[in-house]
Amino acid sequence: MAEYSVFSLIREGLTGHKGWIRAWRDPEPKQSYDVIIIGGGGHGLATAYYLARNHGITNVAVVEKGWIGGGNVGRNTTIVRSNYMLDGNAHFYEHSLKLWEGLSRDLNYNVMFSQRGVLNLAHNDGQMDAYARRGNLMRLNGIDAELLDRDGVRKLYPHLDYSTDARWPIYGGLLQARGGTARHDAVAWGFARGADRRGVDILQNCEVVGFERDGDRITGVKTSRGTIGCGRVGMAVAGNTSRVAAMLGWKLPIESHVLQAFVTEPLKPLIDGVVTYGAGHFYISQSDKGGLVLGGDIDFHNSYAQRGNLPVVEDVMANGLAMMPHLSRLRILRSWGGIMDMSMDGSPIISKTPFDNLYLNAGWCYGGFKATPGSGYAFAHTIAHDAPHETNREMGLERFETGHLLDEGGKGPTPKLH
Repeated sequence: MAEYSVFSLIREGLTGHKGWIRAWRDPEPKQSYDVIIIGGGGHGLATAYYLARNHGITNVAVVEKGWIGGGNVGRNTTIVRSNYMLDGNAHFYEHSLKLWEGLSRDLNYNVMFSQRGVLNLAHNDGQMDAYARRGNLMRLNGIDAELLDRDGVRKLYPHLDYSTDARWPIYGGLLQARGGTARHDAVAWGFARGADRRGVDILQNCEVVGFERDGDRITGVKTSRGTIGCGRVGMAVAGNTSRVAAMLGWKLPIESHVLQAFVTEPLKPLIDGVVTYGAGHFYISQSDKGGLVLGGDIDFHNSYAQRGNLPVVEDVMANGLAMMPHLSRLRILRSWGGIMDMSMDGSPIISKTPFDNLYLNAGWCYGGFKATPGSGYAFAHTIAHDAPHETNREMGLERFETGHLLDEGGKGPTPKLH
């Protein structure tokens, strides 16, 4: 695990960088594995890593239809936070944030996690009251939170629109100072490398096309590289969850939608942390390379396509200009879309399933990236012990039958809401 030490960097720098070994192997599939993880995104790779690291289960394959880092883990706005209110979410995301704080050292791979703070703006007295309630609940759960007035926000972010004729005047905001950003593709590469070093086989360009079953037990996973026998199967395929589940004749309370993100031309330092616009659905930060990274709401129709549509582009830009009018002088360099697996209560699912040896990791809505280490940690525990970890105990699939929903948004379980 020492090949990325300062000494190896100096050695390779002096010898033309010809001595680096592959970050992870490119093995052929075995006949069978103790565990097959479907999906080589952040959550699937983290699950494989923690299966090996925490539970000693190393005969594991991660099957990925494309390439590592090509899905949602590389198609987001890299925001990390744990500012949740309900116990079932708050403890899970706070555990995930604590894992983020030690992740680069744990993986011996710099994921560039930067705790520059996440601020939610409030634009009226009602929002200030709501943020005060959320902040108090966060602090009762041991999570950092600070309610700022208008002057406090202005001190941190002087470039927002504080004029008297602003479309949405800024009253204050709720700050989580320990939140921040990380480099998304480095997270995938770090977990892939860490899992590979512990014996996990990462099988790229290996698409799942079906399953072999014996009653309610899955005996094999059919892939584009042949059928692979399995002891247990974990599904972590984000926006393709309903499509893969359909191969088992299984219908889930999930809809898939595109979520777009954008990056501008690089600027000198302008925004130190992450700012979210409480009047609309808009969030913005600045990358280490200087580009402003921004996003908004999902495209409000179901899709599996990784490309967005112009009405949402216009909506995101309008919200951004209302918050920071001088953004109008910037050029957008590129955009991308990730496929969100939207659950009916807006909270994730890490769960056993009606199948004896199949486990589900899905329903991440807008929150998948920040949950990456916590999700892998809890999902690995659930697969290894056939029981949930204490952090995902309330994230079971059965909640949609019993009515014990994790309704963070207070909107209720609403099919076709989006």
